[in-house]
This record gives sequence, structure tokens and C-alpha cells, in this order.
Amino acid sequence: MVEFGISLLVLLGAAFALLGSVGLARLPDIFTRLHGPTKATTLGVGALVTASMLHSLSSGGGLSLRELGITLFLFITAPVSAHMIAKAAAKSDK
Repeated sequence: MVEFGISLLVLLGAAFALLGSVGLARLPDIFTRLHGPTKATTLGVGALVTASMLHSLSSGGGLSLRELGITLFLFITAPVSAHMIAKAAAKSDK
């Protein structure tokens, strides 16, 4: 049952990462392109890292703090970097 949950998280994470990457490549301007990497790709990578944590926990390795740190770092830095890119793009358009 745990393997099913891990597989589901991996597939969900891969789908969100793919959608975020396609959105980054296909959307027309910088402001709409920011939604791909900051929303979908962050959620996708978060699901993949969560699946990695669950796999480590289920295989007897215990809770991995490294993956938890990666997830927290990603969820904190992605919105901040997107905000800075949007501010720079807004200033350059004037």
C-alpha cells in the first residue's frame, strides 16, 4: 500500500514538473511564464521529494532530514525568486 502512495506521488510530481516546464516554454510573456516554475514545478518537485522521504521511511532508513530541508528550501525560495524576477521585469518595461 505504501508503494502505491509513493508511485502516485512520483507520477503526480512528474506530471506537475512537466506541465510547469511546458508552461515556461509556451506562455507568451515573462509575467505569465513565472507561473510555470513557481506554481506547478514547485509542487511537482515537492511531490517527488515527499515520495523520496516516504520511500526512505518505508525501507527502514528513518526520516530523512535532508529531503525535508530541500522541500522547505524550495518552498521558501521559489516565490521569493519569482517575486524578484517580476519586479525586475516590471522595472525594465518602463
